[in-house]
Amino acid sequence: MKKLLGYILTPIFYFVFGLILCVFHVAQVIALRIFGKNAHKKTVDVMNFCLLYSLWILGTRIHIKYKFKPPVDKPIIFVANHQSLYDIVGIIWFLRNNYPKFVSKIELGKGIPSISYNLRHSGAAMINRNDPRQAITAIAKLGKLIEENNYSAVIFPEGTRSKDGTVKGFAAAGINALLKKAPDALVVPIVINNNWKLNRWRFPMSVGEHISWTVLPCIQTTGKEIATIVLEAENAIRAELSNI
Repeated sequence: MKKLLGYILTPIFYFVFGLILCVFHVAQVIALRIFGKNAHKKTVDVMNFCLLYSLWILGTRIHIKYKFKPPVDKPIIFVANHQSLYDIVGIIWFLRNNYPKFVSKIELGKGIPSISYNLRHSGAAMINRNDPRQAITAIAKLGKLIEENNYSAVIFPEGTRSKDGTVKGFAAAGINALLKKAPDALVVPIVINNNWKLNRWRFPMSVGEHISWTVLPCIQTTGKEIATIVLEAENAIRAELSNI
């Protein structure tokens, strides 16, 4: 029954999702060129609200939990497990006051309405996975940006999405590059739960799932090696997932 409903509702969802991207692509261009960066940022926030709650078409239940309220007067490095595209949509909306900027693969910078435009103009670190030097340079530039403006960087240290929710080992290089340029940044883990289930069949999308984001307490970085910081973030996320 669940899969049958998916066949009915998925085309409707895809149409609405795609329409939002196309409409807000135009809105972003107008906002940035005529009204500036603040207007562009607000436009992107509204777009991601619409994208996130378009999941209601599929009967998706959406939940955010704060075990730590991120301050807006300090740079922050959000470290999250990665399960789907919708991870990003939720983070942008729920943490919009922290001006999240993403570490993203360079391929996403072209060809996707709204998403590619936002990545190119929001300060995101666009990395080439086949060029480690370029990737570290781009991430370091993002670190400098968040340090100077009290913005936040969002990094998925697993590298790729988990297709079944299993957390993969975290890589330290990206977080290390961010911390070198943003030594005052707080490291805050985010737990993504059940987002992978939305695309468990690829087509149709799954109906009636309960997806969530949990912001965990920040990790103390003073006097710690980067490997220890990254391991603490990974273990905190694994522990939270095991208790949900």
